[in-house]
Amino acid sequence: MSNTTFAFKQFVIKQDKCAMKVSTDAVLLGSWVIPNGSTNILDIGTGTGVIALMLAQKSKGKIHAIDIDQSAFEQAKINFEESIFKESLTAEHKSLQDFSKVAGKKFDLVVTNPPYFVGSLKNSDSNRSNARHADILPFIELIEGVKAIMTEKGKFCLILPKNEATKFRELAEARGFHLSKLLRIRTTLVKGEEKRHLMQFEFRPTEFSESSLVIEKDERHSYTDEYKELTKDYYIHF
Repeated sequence: MSNTTFAFKQFVIKQDKCAMKVSTDAVLLGSWVIPNGSTNILDIGTGTGVIALMLAQKSKGKIHAIDIDQSAFEQAKINFEESIFKESLTAEHKSLQDFSKVAGKKFDLVVTNPPYFVGSLKNSDSNRSNARHADILPFIELIEGVKAIMTEKGKFCLILPKNEATKFRELAEARGFHLSKLLRIRTTLVKGEEKRHLMQFEFRPTEFSESSLVIEKDERHSYTDEYKELTKDYYIHF
């Protein structure tokens, strides 16, 4: 499999046009999110469209994917049109800031693998830089955008590095969101340090659940049973 394509069990991702390729973060989020009968789903900053396609595989809802980057939008559109889930998927070239003003409907599930670098050295590739840095979609604007388009009983799911997740949680809770579900990710048990947090927010306070997952055993590419179980519906070799 070349770097321009990535095959999953039920769909193939072309990624030759997109600055950000299929990542472990995206697969973790797409695997972890439970649609629970959601009828209208929004994927913010869809990139290749991988998370939207993962959700289409396990949901009967309509999935709308947006991206501010023209190349990413075109890539996602191609991947949607060539998949068996194309009737459930639509792509739009638009920022969340603009989309939230004109959406015309609300969503009961919102997902995003957002840009998160703040004030760090930027990549010379402007498209890749935009996909990774929060300048173009600051956390506050992400939170306010989701508030405007999510239903009262909706769920908002995202993945962030540990430190950024802590900051995001504080901002979200100060603006009326409640954390209802948290998954702490470690690369290996040996390293021990948490690398990512997957978070689910809701408007209403509800019972909170928290868990942890380790991706690899002692050696690289030796995956834990827990990681295999989470991603088995998607990865070809699990």
